[in-house]
Amino acid sequence: MKGGCLCGAVRYTVNGPLRPVVSCHCVQCRKTSGHYVAATSARRSDIAISGEVQWYRSSDHAQRGFCPVCGSNLFWDGAGENLSIFAGTIDGATGLRTAGHIFVADKGDYYEISDGLPQAAQDDPALTTMVK
Repeated sequence: MKGGCLCGAVRYTVNGPLRPVVSCHCVQCRKTSGHYVAATSARRSDIAISGEVQWYRSSDHAQRGFCPVCGSNLFWDGAGENLSIFAGTIDGATGLRTAGHIFVADKGDYYEISDGLPQAAQDDPALTTMVK
């Protein structure tokens, strides 16, 4: 898989499996994206990034990566062997499907989650851990 930001200044290639997409409705994701975030993830060792990524430390345990030119949100980086990739930044068809929703206790009041997929009030390691 290949992907990148809107302006093309940051590009990435993933040479390995991607986790199904998880939708995160936490306050931070809503603030940085303007809605909720849909993200996949891959092992760090399977990702090659070209271009300069600007990192913002959004909490004690995570940082968010974006393009310093166009502002596109690209990555969420927390502890562990995986780096989360915003699914909308992948080029073309992905073959991925959404597996569920996390932090639904924080979701906006202006939309409903009605897709029948699993929902977790906070984090759910069963959803966010790399699926092999």
